[in-house]
Amino acid sequence: MNGTVSTAELKERVKALVRPERWAHIQRVAALAREIAEKNGLDGERAYLAGILHDAARDLPLEELARLAPPENEVEEAHPLALHGRAARRLAEVWGVGDLEVLEAVEGHVYGVDPRNGLGMALYIADISEPGRGVNGEIRDLALSGNLLEAYRLAVRNKVEYLKGKGIPVHPRTLAVYQSLLHAP
Repeated sequence: MNGTVSTAELKERVKALVRPERWAHIQRVAALAREIAEKNGLDGERAYLAGILHDAARDLPLEELARLAPPENEVEEAHPLALHGRAARRLAEVWGVGDLEVLEAVEGHVYGVDPRNGLGMALYIADISEPGRGVNGEIRDLALSGNLLEAYRLAVRNKVEYLKGKGIPVHPRTLAVYQSLLHAP
């Protein structure tokens, strides 16, 4: 799976970087990502690994986020926490994770992923619907019923509508995913 590093070691590395509340969230997301993946015929262990890694950089200082993942556009300049997915991917790469689909899932949990990345869709849904958040249960249920693409489409649409409703700029990658999902079969 990773070649050089075990999932147990990665868990310890992530746990050392985040607050206890974040670690609890990460564990719930990883477990749910595994369950969603398995219900949709995907590799649950790889989805679990992506879940463990997804927020590894979330509690780092903003300067460290920018060092690991320099801002690429105005949205990232104005909202540096949007960098945490790319920063987490970078940490995972440094730690020896080489699974491209897992790395793309980790990076894309903030913006969205190409719908061909099933692990990424499972992680995105798990992150926005894990029970500790208390929202998006209908999206979680849809994904767990085996309708991953429809659940993902709903999750991305809800995110775009929420941000627009709040007057918050939508990341260009999220808009690209949103547009691709409008035309996906």
